[in-house]
Amino acid sequence: MTGAADIKDRIRAEAKALGFDSVGFAAAVPDPKLRERLALFLAEGQHGEMGWMEANADRRADPLTLWPEARTVLSLGLNYGPAEDPLPLLQQRGRGAISVYAQGRDYHDVVKKKLKALGGWIHRSFNTELKVFVDTAPVMEKPLAMQAGIGWQGKHTNLVSRDYGSWLFLGEIYLAIELPPDAPERDHCGSCRACLDSCPTAAFPTPYRLDARRCISYLTIEHKGPIPHELRPLIGNRIYGCDDCLAVCPWNKFAEMGREAALAPRPELNGPALASLLGFDDAGFRAAFAGSPIKRIGRDRFLRNVLVAVGNSGDAALAPLVEPLLDDAAATVRGAAVWALSRLLGPAGLRRLASARSADPEAEVREEWRVGIAAAN
Repeated sequence: MTGAADIKDRIRAEAKALGFDSVGFAAAVPDPKLRERLALFLAEGQHGEMGWMEANADRRADPLTLWPEARTVLSLGLNYGPAEDPLPLLQQRGRGAISVYAQGRDYHDVVKKKLKALGGWIHRSFNTELKVFVDTAPVMEKPLAMQAGIGWQGKHTNLVSRDYGSWLFLGEIYLAIELPPDAPERDHCGSCRACLDSCPTAAFPTPYRLDARRCISYLTIEHKGPIPHELRPLIGNRIYGCDDCLAVCPWNKFAEMGREAALAPRPELNGPALASLLGFDDAGFRAAFAGSPIKRIGRDRFLRNVLVAVGNSGDAALAPLVEPLLDDAAATVRGAAVWALSRLLGPAGLRRLASARSADPEAEVREEWRVGIAAAN
């Protein structure tokens, strides 16, 4: 009869053969402390518009609410370490900064394919039922990964690995068989606060707590409406996500470049010229970002982000490319175009444009015109 330790060894070996870099096992039990932390996060509204977090709050801290038959959580990590530091690009204001994780193929597809292959092998080998998850169900994957010994949640709330630094995609397989858990990883952040101090928008009210409403990743991806005025200048040229708190982590000195070919960055997504991104219609956007996680935010939200970066570029030569977007069908795009032109042309230049135009039908966009014309540049 196969022993539990042997089953773990065989699963670990197969996971590594399929390309996973980190493998750990945790017991499928509820975590009362995690439930308390999540309740506080939600009560203070720090999840912003992510209503799905609140809707499934009671299921997140207890694996058994997702699948009562679960006895073990198999936690897996896939390294996507970049070939170069992403931070220097932030100084090149004419280029858009896209988060490292989004420069290749959508990781959901890549990780899920590997998880399903591993799950199928486990089912055939040990005749056990299982469930596969990859960021698409209410699974608290970072605390589970910490319990499974893969890494720990740093002060920026992201997972940190002693072997791969900040660059791990996570996935889980819930198993109906009980296997001995691995030793949990402990916190190795110490007195370091590099991630907290690096955040352009001060999104960390205290260590280990994130206010998503100020997070650039949230604002450029999850947030649907206009980005708050006071945060727009702080976004710089970041047009999809933000890597600052990840990239400055000292544990990245142990990180390695990711070896999964499907996650390799597409050259056109590594710092694209902002000027090249302003002409997308919906079909063009979908074609350009097919297979990319960027596609899920849609053309209008993406152009909103690009226009914020254009406004922060200080390059008045971009103004003629922005002006046609004042007539865009999407109010979100029109409003962002007004703000970008107010930064590039100043109040007087914006006033000249307004004098030749009818009032915008959307009150929110009219307010952008009013604020832009009235503001000192």
